[in-house]
Amino acid sequence: MLWYSQKAAGRMATAKLAATARMLGLFFSRQERCAPQKIYDILSTHNNLAENSLYLNLGYWENASTYDGACQALADILGRHAGIGAGDHILDAGCGFGDQDDYWLRRFGPAHVTAINITSSQLSVARARFPDPRLEFTTADATALPFGQSSFDKVIALESAFHFEPREAFFGEAMRVLKPGGVLALADIVVARPPQTAFARHVAKIGRALWQTPECNVYGEEVYLAKLKAAGFGEIKITPITPFVFAPFKAFAQRRVMDAEIRRRVHPFLRHVWAASHGGFDNMEYLIITAVKT
Repeated sequence: MLWYSQKAAGRMATAKLAATARMLGLFFSRQERCAPQKIYDILSTHNNLAENSLYLNLGYWENASTYDGACQALADILGRHAGIGAGDHILDAGCGFGDQDDYWLRRFGPAHVTAINITSSQLSVARARFPDPRLEFTTADATALPFGQSSFDKVIALESAFHFEPREAFFGEAMRVLKPGGVLALADIVVARPPQTAFARHVAKIGRALWQTPECNVYGEEVYLAKLKAAGFGEIKITPITPFVFAPFKAFAQRRVMDAEIRRRVHPFLRHVWAASHGGFDNMEYLIITAVKT
């Protein structure tokens, strides 16, 4: 028994060392383009704050007290802003493990959800978790969609578009694959004000490296609006929800990392990341955005 426990402990230690090496590689890589699949492969199914789901977003905390509840609330508010309805064909760009797709099917009753991702490990898990015939998980790049013109009623990106390099390429592809009158809906993060000190700029650079956010996507609401208009979208609505996202998430995360379950399953480095002061949030705005293909 002791031999088996030592063997298991050795495997766990080796896995943690490998994950640490991959995380350090994110900071020192000289790759030309961001590779968000690298951080999501590291996060896997266990390096998160969830209770029972596999959500990996910041959540909407106005009436939520659990991580799963906050993440579902964010999926709900985005689905309502998108106007998902019965019979709709939905494209979810950057689907993660598919929790929001399953929720939208149950909550709003669309005809079909096509969920895309470039992280194959997440797609494999999502397919096993949600074998609903109305839900299709596909490997695809959001900036070069493998779908025909006017294929979808709604294109949705829940806290994923900041990865798409560049974001405006995704806007152009969303315009192409949406039907006339179709809606692009996003839960996204923009810069409220640029970092003012050298230290703040350094922290922001580290954050971009860890979360694989290309510098070309770091801009404010006005630039975001201009890029949507340049892609041809109209009827653009921007709803800030910042007070219900960053501060309550930070407070929850700092409590959650003290739980025995989290200390057991989450990598020590990532526990420190989740528990950090998240000072970068002070310069950020969290927005729900909808735009129509007119």
